[in-house]
Amino acid sequence: MFALPLSAAGRSLSGINIVGPSNAEPAPRPPSPAMYQLDIILKKGNNLAIRDRTGTSDPYVKFKIAGKEVFRSKTIHKNLNPVWDERVSLLVETLRDPLYVKVFDYDFGLQDDFMGSAYLHLESLEHQRTLDVTLDLKDPQYPEHNLGTLELGVTLSPKDDIRDAYQSMRLSDVHRKAQLWRGIVSISLIEGRNLQPMDTNGLSDPYVKFRMGHQKYKSKTIPKTLNPQWREQFDFHLYEEQGGYVDITVWDKDAGKKDDFMGRCTIDLSLLSKEHTHKLDMPLEEGEGVLVLLVTLTASAAVSISDLSVNMLDDPHERLQIMQRYNVWRSFHNLKDVGVVQVKVIRAEGLMAADVTGKSDPFCVVELSNDRLQTHTVYKNLNPEWNKVFTFNVKDIHSVLEVTVYDEDRDRSADFLGKVAIPLLNIQNGERKAYALKSKELTGPTKGVIFLEIDVIFNAVKAGLRTLIPIEQKYIEEEPRVSKQLLLQNFNRVRRCIMFLINTGCYINSCFEWDSPQRSICAFVLFVVVVWNFELYMIPLALLLPLAWNYILIVSGKDTRQDVQAVEDLLEDEDEDFDKDDKDSERKGFMNKLYAIQDVCISVQNALDEVASYGERIKNTFNWTVPFLSWLAIVALGVATIIIYFIPLRYIVLAWGVNKFTKKLRDPYTIDNNELLDFLSRVPSDVQVVQYRELKLDPNPSPNKRKKNNPG
Repeated sequence: MFALPLSAAGRSLSGINIVGPSNAEPAPRPPSPAMYQLDIILKKGNNLAIRDRTGTSDPYVKFKIAGKEVFRSKTIHKNLNPVWDERVSLLVETLRDPLYVKVFDYDFGLQDDFMGSAYLHLESLEHQRTLDVTLDLKDPQYPEHNLGTLELGVTLSPKDDIRDAYQSMRLSDVHRKAQLWRGIVSISLIEGRNLQPMDTNGLSDPYVKFRMGHQKYKSKTIPKTLNPQWREQFDFHLYEEQGGYVDITVWDKDAGKKDDFMGRCTIDLSLLSKEHTHKLDMPLEEGEGVLVLLVTLTASAAVSISDLSVNMLDDPHERLQIMQRYNVWRSFHNLKDVGVVQVKVIRAEGLMAADVTGKSDPFCVVELSNDRLQTHTVYKNLNPEWNKVFTFNVKDIHSVLEVTVYDEDRDRSADFLGKVAIPLLNIQNGERKAYALKSKELTGPTKGVIFLEIDVIFNAVKAGLRTLIPIEQKYIEEEPRVSKQLLLQNFNRVRRCIMFLINTGCYINSCFEWDSPQRSICAFVLFVVVVWNFELYMIPLALLLPLAWNYILIVSGKDTRQDVQAVEDLLEDEDEDFDKDDKDSERKGFMNKLYAIQDVCISVQNALDEVASYGERIKNTFNWTVPFLSWLAIVALGVATIIIYFIPLRYIVLAWGVNKFTKKLRDPYTIDNNELLDFLSRVPSDVQVVQYRELKLDPNPSPNKRKKNNPG
């Protein structure tokens, strides 16, 4: 056993021991080929560094070449001697760039800890021979520290024609396995109990972050409480057959400064049985309180990647089976399985040149809600052919299929080349179509077209029923930015009006939630009495009551209109106090105000968008923008008309109220929803209508356009 020689006998690779025959001669070097294939087996780690307080680590490995990340291993939790046994095949253009291997400790909610690194110098490897490699991990800042070792199996093979072969090859098993999930993890965040107070008022504004690998979710923020009720649901893809870990952190929302950490917990999915809902009370580490969760593991939905010559819907027998699976007679079997969509990504033409050579290295990403699959990369080509078939399970027929083309860049993240968004209900089955690529915001054209053929098979009854439940949330996206300045004073005025309605609604809802049993019992008795004796003339009488009450307050000297003036005075006082500060506190106060104004502007921006969107969605429901939803509205209104005609209104309202009051008593962990808002969330706004509209192809651009596109 000996260290592999470099240019002379006796020289060895720094930090690398390569096992081979003791009398081996360095292999003669052939002429440098166009490319090389580097096959690596990441076997295991030995005596890795401790990075967690529990005396262990959660290690994973990254491979980099020329500054670009080319591989990331799975995370092995709570193990200093992890066994990965993962394989990867890489294309290498030059042997001058070493393989940079880095090991990290996975920390949810925080930055991952560095555990050591090493270089594998490719020039020193023998060709077409598998070598056992041991890498000594070091920290460049503390080179004397021993951080353990990694064991690899490495094979370097020269490939003169590998570029063409790679473009036309079928997707490898490794590539498929890295993308396809084996199950769904459904997590319902119910509530928190006795959380840690973080604010000066003895309360907190808690929200929860979930992370499972690259998948992330963030819950809504519940203001001013230590016992928040979230009742939200999130779905994760499960890639590892033996399970995995869901990392959960709780945070206190603070406007204008960094949010406070309130605690963490971890769900070990390998301990949970499948096809069963588990109620978990998770105590928070490094904090106080408990999170109540419902976790369900289910088998994988229909998702696959194949070549154009092998796809299920082209087989008449398989197509018939799928049609029978989603026929009307199976409408109430597995309501979450609405349908299936098959996307054939054929080719693209006339793409934008992203590299200095006038070419691009394009690959295509296909997304449906949170499901994401991608093709291989076709190098140095503006007219790539992928010929791949992607199959997704449809959970919501109102989802939008997004197809994005990127340019692979070895030195940085991929460059955007173009995108199309296609609502599933707009798809014409079996039609091979050329789609003009759009900009990232989907508002205007960019260069190139992509050829797709899409088939959607779904059950209309299931699709209609699923319309009335909350829409699936997207993974955590970038924080929105301020696009224009809005006045803080006007925002507070609007906010006070909105908060009055919200507080009134929350007070009424608290009666349904039985937060105070005495209040809920009184409200329930009052509700039954009023409804049973209700007549239509009571509606204007009820509107007279707040007018009379406010008049009595004014006559008695308690003018409620002073509250508005108090807010105006408060804003003026804040400005005066700000002017009196010294320079240091003035600068700090000014920055805090800037952060606060930014939060206010973002809130106003989002609120205006939401209000406008709901108005446009109501309009688009009646003007048949989405015929499926318009027909669904006709059916619902027809049924409601028949019910109201034959059943007295008091019985209908009484049934509704009894259901609302007893809902939490019958099922304490039910997820709250509003069927009308869930329906409207599926109707596109005017902005979305523009984004989803297909651009017309211009096969014969005018001379002026040609000149504009080609100024030279």
